[in-house]
Amino acid sequence: MGLIQGVQNSNKQRHIAKAYLVAKNRLIKLGYEEEIDWQYDVSLDHLTESKFLRESAWVILNSGMKETVIRKHFYHISNAFNNWKSAIDISNNSFSCRKRALVYFNHKPKIDAIISIAKRISKDGFSKLLSEIKAYGVDYLRQFPFLGPATSIHLAKNIGLNVAKPDRHLKRIAFNTGYNNVQEMCNDISIMTEDPIPVVDIVLWRFSTLYKYNLTVFTNKIRNQR
Repeated sequence: MGLIQGVQNSNKQRHIAKAYLVAKNRLIKLGYEEEIDWQYDVSLDHLTESKFLRESAWVILNSGMKETVIRKHFYHISNAFNNWKSAIDISNNSFSCRKRALVYFNHKPKIDAIISIAKRISKDGFSKLLSEIKAYGVDYLRQFPFLGPATSIHLAKNIGLNVAKPDRHLKRIAFNTGYNNVQEMCNDISIMTEDPIPVVDIVLWRFSTLYKYNLTVFTNKIRNQR
């Protein structure tokens, strides 16, 4: 890397980190501090079977859907699955769980996908699943239904892996700020601010969902300050 390119990259990193902190402070003032704090506290070391069931269901249901739609129904869907008490409980009562869940979210493949994960854990044990996640990360998660290249990273972020999900909001910011990919962008912001990559992810994502009309302004400010 040449000296000029190095200086340009350093300037880009500083400016996007500054914009990130502005966005984060805006979210905190709007009452999203709890959501940000939740992401700070997520850790693979503290992952339980119940948390994994809940987070995998959340990600599967959100695939291709607006988060606001799923959030509206997730309380009732959780009740239908006995509040993610255990994989064995869901597996042993899969028929009634499925029937109740479909009342609130009539998407049979997604509901069946949630049940299939519970049955897998019930069969193999959660300790084995956790050890496989620690060993193989996102690649291991991709074997489950509805967990493709992007959604598997979404789940990985939500259970404590140090990744950023490449959804359309973050990809747009990365493109408009001259980054090759979302992970690289979030990694640079993380280095500059000392916020974990998943926290950077959730701040940029939430900001983008609230300020769609300001997204271009947000990224243009960074570009103009290079």
